[in-house]
Amino acid sequence: MSRRTERINAQLREEISDLLREDLDDPRIAGLVSVTHVDVSPDMRRATAYVSVLGTDEERASTLAGLASARPFFRRELGRRLHIKQVPDVDFVADMSLERAQELTDMMRRNAAERGELM
Repeated sequence: MSRRTERINAQLREEISDLLREDLDDPRIAGLVSVTHVDVSPDMRRATAYVSVLGTDEERASTLAGLASARPFFRRELGRRLHIKQVPDVDFVADMSLERAQELTDMMRRNAAERGELM
């Protein structure tokens, strides 16, 4: 990945996070939503934003639906904020890494507790 691509990924993550926090007012977006990282395509036409939603499965699905419907808003606002020729169209994908990390931590704690009881 080039230095320019890394810089644009970071800018997109920052701006999308800012838009989520301050400008987007959609009741479907529930729970705590954070943008974990963004990957832009080499031609800068598409970007995938990985979002973590802390909440129930229903809140996660509702949030992703709200974000999908707000794609034109994000593209328009990113075009105003960023100084790049090609403003990417952003797709939103659920980032489950935090939930998986918590599951692994819980599993390791259970295993440690079971070993402690057997000793």
